[in-house]
Amino acid sequence: MIRTRLTDFLQIQHPILNAPMATSATAELAGAVSGSGGFGMLGMGNTVPDPEWLEFQIKRVREITDKPFGVGFITSVDDIDELVSVAVRNKVDLIGHSFSDPSPFIADAQNAGIKVLAQVQTLGQAINAREIGVDLIVAQGTDGGGHTGHIGTISIVPAVVDACPEIPVLAAGGIVDGRGVAAALALGASGVWVGSRFVASNEWFGPEWAKQALTEMTTDETIVTKSYDLATDAPFPYEVGHRVIQNKFTKRWHQNYEELLE
Repeated sequence: MIRTRLTDFLQIQHPILNAPMATSATAELAGAVSGSGGFGMLGMGNTVPDPEWLEFQIKRVREITDKPFGVGFITSVDDIDELVSVAVRNKVDLIGHSFSDPSPFIADAQNAGIKVLAQVQTLGQAINAREIGVDLIVAQGTDGGGHTGHIGTISIVPAVVDACPEIPVLAAGGIVDGRGVAAALALGASGVWVGSRFVASNEWFGPEWAKQALTEMTTDETIVTKSYDLATDAPFPYEVGHRVIQNKFTKRWHQNYEELLE
């Protein structure tokens, strides 16, 4: 068992949170992570589920474990106010925000005794998160799978730690095993935020082919692109990249963005 500022702050055994991957980090995963001594996070997606879905997921986590857990939102999505209110009303232990300024949601959560986390991809975003009063910061490096920034994990983490010494900082991006956890702690992080590694778990709510592809691929097979987001009009800031496994689509459309939008 590793004791850090994060484990003390969240009252957990292990300084590990699962990333709230969009509607695939469901109650089974969050409950398993919390029940194992980490901190589980439910993930709300860019296709906004019905509030009843979130109510059910929160209830289900509490059937699985009596340990603390949270809900993470893609805050750049329109009309998430009602969903955030569901999380506040149900008094989850932590609410996370990614890809947009969480300022509008901080007071209601903290007034209800709920901690607020902001995921950041730049130092400027981290300083803003510090100034608006979040309780935790995730410094996400471009090594991460899925939507991510453009600064390497080994660079962004210590920069955020130094800029926000009073706030526990979690490292995210490319952390898949104990070596990654040790490296994150050496960089000054208080814990880690892990996404892709949990895609390969039984509890991840996603297709088996995706799990299989992830376990069979190598580090040379990914690319950071905007092609999927532009093709689907996904609600992510333009400066946010999307690390995916390369395929025929990315080979055709990566960096051919003007043609893609015609």
